[in-house]
Amino acid sequence: MALESTDPVTIARIVLVVACLAGALFFTFVSMTGVIRLPDVYARAHTASQADTLGAGFGLAAVALTLGWQGASIKTVILLFFIFVTNPTAAHAIARAAFEDGIVPWTEGDERR
Repeated sequence: MALESTDPVTIARIVLVVACLAGALFFTFVSMTGVIRLPDVYARAHTASQADTLGAGFGLAAVALTLGWQGASIKTVILLFFIFVTNPTAAHAIARAAFEDGIVPWTEGDERR
């Protein structure tokens, strides 16, 4: 992808890559902030699964757009599908293990924060 090209398709692809990278940075930052700031394991697992999956998704979409139609791009899309399946599943397993271990969710007015 040459930056000096004025082809409209190339310019649109560059804009999409930059937009995907901006989305990836935003959602990864939101996920990081949520994991640090939220009070209990349930809320942290929720933000980690939701925002981190979107951050990784946008990042991998940017990689796939940058590579174009190659074998590596197809592997990136397969990795994206794998992340979309495993991140929420892992968060559910963590929340379920916390619930079965007797960890009660944080409620308003709770002093544990």
